[in-house]
Amino acid sequence: MKSLQIEVFLCRSDNFGVLLHCPESGLTACIDAPELAPIQAAAERRGWKITHIFTTHHHGDHVEANLALKEAYGCEITGPRNEAVAIPGIDRTVDDGDEFMFGTHPVRVIETPGHTAGHICYYLPEDMLLFAADTLFALGCGRLFERSAMDMWHSLQKLAELPDETIVYFGHEYTLSNARFALTVDPDNTRLKTRAEVIEAQRKRGDFTIPTTIGLEKETNPFLRAADPDIRKTLGMETAANDEVFAEIRKRKDNF
Repeated sequence: MKSLQIEVFLCRSDNFGVLLHCPESGLTACIDAPELAPIQAAAERRGWKITHIFTTHHHGDHVEANLALKEAYGCEITGPRNEAVAIPGIDRTVDDGDEFMFGTHPVRVIETPGHTAGHICYYLPEDMLLFAADTLFALGCGRLFERSAMDMWHSLQKLAELPDETIVYFGHEYTLSNARFALTVDPDNTRLKTRAEVIEAQRKRGDFTIPTTIGLEKETNPFLRAADPDIRKTLGMETAANDEVFAEIRKRKDNF
């Protein structure tokens, strides 16, 4: 089985566009559809025809180009059943635990409510790839718009259970701000300090900070580290429940 090919590019102001190409079948999936022109430019640059859109959630900056891409390429749109009514052009709905094939590559759906009520991630176990959109960012997580902090904490724990080597593609270039915030709640984490320095240099050069890995996030992302004693001490929440510590971290980031 040949490796999947991935093209990453910027859409809108800070959305990541991602094309996923299966060379054996010739299929190409767009992970969400933030903006038509950059997506089409990326497809033309690689000589790929977009056959699928894998939608993670209903927010406009992730579905804006659905209908235009469908008209241009006749692509099939897959998305979360719990948000189907709000996803333009959706053809196929999926739920937590559903599996389907993308060419010769199996895809597993992981439902991760929190940012929205029905947000899903796409996990390709044989390729060790996770498309996490606005659930898990490098050093961050999505804002809580439609579900509770407890819901998001449980969703993040699902992702944290994936193999550490899993490569994670996320929805936005928020990493520099996330790194600066992370140091305020986890200031003695040497791995985080080193990573923050690397990120500062990357962004000064104009480089993207995508992708990351599950293992790296578990070491440095405070939103996955609510059980860590040092973070709890910094927050003055040594005896609080994990989801309560997570909620406090999310609140602080909202106001950062």
